[in-house]
Amino acid sequence: MSFNSVSIKTTSIFRLVFLTLLALSQPSWAAEPPIKQLQSFLAVSKSLTADFKQVLINEAGNPYQTSFGKFFLQRPGKFRWDYLSPFKQKIVSSGGKVWFYDTDLEQVTIRKLDDSVGSTPALLLSGDVSLEDNFTMENQGVEGDMQWIKLLPKNQESSFKYILIGLQKGVLAGMELSDNFGQLTHIYFSNVLLNPPIKPTVFEFSVPKGVDVFSE
Repeated sequence: MSFNSVSIKTTSIFRLVFLTLLALSQPSWAAEPPIKQLQSFLAVSKSLTADFKQVLINEAGNPYQTSFGKFFLQRPGKFRWDYLSPFKQKIVSSGGKVWFYDTDLEQVTIRKLDDSVGSTPALLLSGDVSLEDNFTMENQGVEGDMQWIKLLPKNQESSFKYILIGLQKGVLAGMELSDNFGQLTHIYFSNVLLNPPIKPTVFEFSVPKGVDVFSE
């Protein structure tokens, strides 16, 4: 997949999926309303790791790309997405910057964290912005064995329309992201660990020699 041809769409997706930090694994939270569960988690979470499966769905409702990888989080402001298949890509945030590295195309895009995330849910990683400040939250009821919460951005210039978060027994199990290009992104989580120790080197990124670098 060409990094250049999908940079507009997929970059917004990458920014949105930073909400995978919402892995609610404390048993006492399960009895709380879903919105309260989110708020409780953000108050106590420090780090997180998870495997993920990401499915992109086009305007016709058909899946056209499925990706697998690993996610790491260390609050405040550090995260890493390792896309392992079908293509390799890394997204690393630390020190107020975000690096987007396409391994196959040997391209790196560097952005400031504030410019990169705008008013998206990634702002929650900073620890300085609350859900209430940036989103209108709505309980969406139960579908199957999952409870759903809808997040609507208050910023009208946001790059997405909404985010749905699915909780299964108090644990994040799925997300649906709808962007302004008519594309849906479904994400499924597994092997979620809350507050594990993570080595600092996980969030370090050095630009490999010989790659093209784009700074915005």
